[in-house]
Amino acid sequence: MTEESKNNWTAKFNRACSSVLPIAKNRVGACNDCGACCMLPTPCPFLRWKDDGKSYCKIYLVRPPNCRKYPRTEKEFITKDVCGYKFV
Repeated sequence: MTEESKNNWTAKFNRACSSVLPIAKNRVGACNDCGACCMLPTPCPFLRWKDDGKSYCKIYLVRPPNCRKYPRTEKEFITKDVCGYKFV
């Protein structure tokens, strides 16, 4: 297993574990369908793209909690430059 592969699995594990925690109260905004969070740490197999460049989730209604809650806190918010959510 390569170092990059180990890091990807560690990141996935950390996101899955933290997904049971509540969303920070100072999070505002809404998803803008950029797809950036669906690429963390590797592209999600359920991520699809529309002709207009926006993304959508093939399993949106049953997506896992770590997808539903991203970004849960400002600390884990690594897609600030493109995401529709903000922390105030």
